[in-house]
Amino acid sequence: MAATPPKPAAASPRRKVSRHRGEGQWAAGHFTPLNGAEQFKKDDDGLNVRTRIETIYSKRGFDSIDPNDLRGRFRWWGLYTQRRPGIDGGRTGLLEPEELEDEYFMLRVRVTGGRLTTEQLRTIGELSETYARGTADITDRQNIQFHWVRIEDVPSIWERLEAVGLSTTEACGDCPRGMLGSPVAGVAEDEIIDGTAALDEIARRYLGDPRFSNLPRKYKTAVSGSPLLDVAHEINDISFVGVVHPEHGPGFDLWVGGGLSTNPKFGVRLGAWVPEAEVPDVWEGVTSIFRDHGYRRLRNRARLKFLVADWGPEKFRQVLEDDYLGRRLIDGPAPEMPAQQWRDHIGVHRQKDGRFYVGFAPRVGRMDGSVLTKVAELAENHGSGRVSTTVEQKMIVLDVPGDRVDSLVESLEALDLRVNPSPFRRGTMACTGIEFCKLAIVETKERGSDLMDELERRMPEFDEPITININGCPNACARIQTADIGLKGQLMTDAEGRQVGGYQVHLGGALGLEPSFGRKVRGLKVTSDELPDYIERVLTRFQAEREDGERFAAWAARASEEALS
Repeated sequence: MAATPPKPAAASPRRKVSRHRGEGQWAAGHFTPLNGAEQFKKDDDGLNVRTRIETIYSKRGFDSIDPNDLRGRFRWWGLYTQRRPGIDGGRTGLLEPEELEDEYFMLRVRVTGGRLTTEQLRTIGELSETYARGTADITDRQNIQFHWVRIEDVPSIWERLEAVGLSTTEACGDCPRGMLGSPVAGVAEDEIIDGTAALDEIARRYLGDPRFSNLPRKYKTAVSGSPLLDVAHEINDISFVGVVHPEHGPGFDLWVGGGLSTNPKFGVRLGAWVPEAEVPDVWEGVTSIFRDHGYRRLRNRARLKFLVADWGPEKFRQVLEDDYLGRRLIDGPAPEMPAQQWRDHIGVHRQKDGRFYVGFAPRVGRMDGSVLTKVAELAENHGSGRVSTTVEQKMIVLDVPGDRVDSLVESLEALDLRVNPSPFRRGTMACTGIEFCKLAIVETKERGSDLMDELERRMPEFDEPITININGCPNACARIQTADIGLKGQLMTDAEGRQVGGYQVHLGGALGLEPSFGRKVRGLKVTSDELPDYIERVLTRFQAEREDGERFAAWAARASEEALS
């Protein structure tokens, strides 16, 4: 089925035209756009806006940009307007988009599977310094984001990125966004199967393909053969997870329908084993189901997770096999749960070829262009010229000979890039926050950085795995529902009656070991200033009350509300 649906036949003047709109599913014949987003996508494919950026907007400036391009189609090329400085969180939901937005952009660079050469990393660093005031954030989807980008500079940035094999194509928008892969694919000693070839083939075949550039909403992909389950497969729209079939050998277990935001759902297994060579075809089938059957009427119900929840895994698999693949999939086993909570590859680890990879932790994913270029130089001098990003906003240098490991670790630590971080540095993640995001209510990056420093000072002996995810609004870009301590930004009234930034607290979320969404204690909110006191208090109680070997998430699930307050 084409990405642009055919026009319905004209109704007979003698017949009353039905006004039933359904859920806006193309497969049900509901082609009439039912909201503004569906209308602008029908009017013109988001992929087409690049030509206007290059030939019109970059030459005439910000004021020449059509609003449907600016706040809609630009996303298909990784561009969002950023928040105008000086607008406090109390006005986030009150102002019109043109009042909130600045004349500068966030630009997201796709990094498929997190894999970068040092040439690519150096280019990103140089572009950051030249065009983005030094900004460069590693996201929890392995991408890198610039801020302060001018529309006039976008064509030059694209030219430099594409010269080294990078792009911003479909980095945002209602399309197949950045695709996750194990950051140690092909090198880890314990790897079940290397998903690199399958992931690259998906990107080669379908990235920028007009058949899939108009999906009902964003669409997130993950492929990993790591037994650590290192791509958060439970919360992607489609995931291929490495497993060993008792008869057919290594392959992938198929999951669909995960996603967070304000209505979180874990993905579900279809019970199907997919060999490596068939992964792209199965991806196309699942993505086509989303395109054709996905709910387009209401934006807040347009993610694949709602269709999967309504159909159930059995029907979804049957439709996939009967209508899109034309064959039966092989039944297969579920992945085994990893034996450890950390799955970020931080530290020094032996590769299967005898060399080592070295994972390090920046501060909440925030780096700058000069540091990126220094990391590129270190990776060239100590490794083979390969680095990777992770889904926890971290980075890895690959292929380091044993006699170069200590020198690399010392050099990274000198840049405040910790190879042996505290649990607080290792486990704290933050979204963009009010500094740049138009949806945010509170600050996140600086808050997270200050928080980890304060907790390290107060609790230097704490050595349990702990994740603290900080989000500036309810949309869960920092995965607050799946953290040990998830913090959702909101406005509060402090003891003096002043409106201040604070957080609703979620406790005991987890991925990988025993997936669960965090628990909310009624009325449990903490101001930004109170956050270090609160977390210290809760972690101290956890240490006092935990059973042998008990993880924080398990303790939080059974603890009294008093202990969590």
